[in-house]
Amino acid sequence: MQHQGFRNEFHEEEHGLTSVLTVPEFAIGQRALLVQTPSGNLLWDCVTYLDEQTVKELRARGGIQAIAISHPHYYSSMVEWGQAFDAPIYLNIADRKWVMHPSPRIRFWEGDSTKPLPDIELVRLGGHFDGGTVCYWPEGADGRGVLLSGDIITVVMDRRWVSFMYSYPNLVPLSAASVDKIAASINHYRYDRIYGAFAGRQIMAGAAEAVQRSAKRYVGHLHSA
Repeated sequence: MQHQGFRNEFHEEEHGLTSVLTVPEFAIGQRALLVQTPSGNLLWDCVTYLDEQTVKELRARGGIQAIAISHPHYYSSMVEWGQAFDAPIYLNIADRKWVMHPSPRIRFWEGDSTKPLPDIELVRLGGHFDGGTVCYWPEGADGRGVLLSGDIITVVMDRRWVSFMYSYPNLVPLSAASVDKIAASINHYRYDRIYGAFAGRQIMAGAAEAVQRSAKRYVGHLHSA
């Protein structure tokens, strides 16, 4: 997946969490996140670009023992990533029809949650895809808990808030019932920090409260329309 002129940059977001970002920006410009735990490393979401230097950099950080993707917009070159690191790829079965590159490395999981590694939990929230998933890392943020949300729960420009959409490119809002379900499902988890899909889009403290506050505001605006 190499292409002249592109490269991946690596940024330590906090202890045990490294972002992978392709420059110059490619497609929608999302980042991948490497979570390092005592039981192994998980790559959360994917960037399309993958080269030998990227493999070398991540192997120096312990490699990748599992890959998990929030939703089909980030499937991109997930199979190539899995092959490069000999890692299984965890996808929620509700989004199986969107897999265009089948592979025996893909492990479809069912239900509300699963643990690809002992220290990491994947939580199905739905949203703009039926299998929309977030990643819960309880030991992140010095034990206060971290949520990696992709854009299932998206951190907006005002870092006090998040939002939810059915279609981001077309700015179609998610239904009130869907937002209520997301807020109720994630309210069972303890986390203080949230990292979204794009560089700089994170809430570094009070994230759980921000998600609940944002959902309430969002639903209130829909009902007042």
